[in-house]
Amino acid sequence: MALAAPVLAPAPIRIDAGGVARVGSTRVTLDSVVSAFDAGCGIEEIAGKYPTLHLADVYAVITYTLQNREEVDAYLQLSQIKRDASRQEWESLAHTQELRRRLLSLKAPADTPC
Repeated sequence: MALAAPVLAPAPIRIDAGGVARVGSTRVTLDSVVSAFDAGCGIEEIAGKYPTLHLADVYAVITYTLQNREEVDAYLQLSQIKRDASRQEWESLAHTQELRRRLLSLKAPADTPC
């Protein structure tokens, strides 16, 4: 008896109105999940870090990422370019410099990526 190939559900990735890839029906971005995985976080750790995510969705997103790495990396690179441009535009405003300084002074150093 031959086993039938499993039918895989599509990855739970949606593009919101702003063009940002998000996981499932949450506000968690694809960037966040993939960067945590790339930093060495386990899938269960990622699901714990973002409690609105379903564990199965994290598995599906990582599986999709590993199978479509070039496509995901291209999206992540474009996303980073957009974030950098937005940050440069925001930082060019004079009144943001003091706010930025204050926020950076409050930022706690991250011990681990997970």
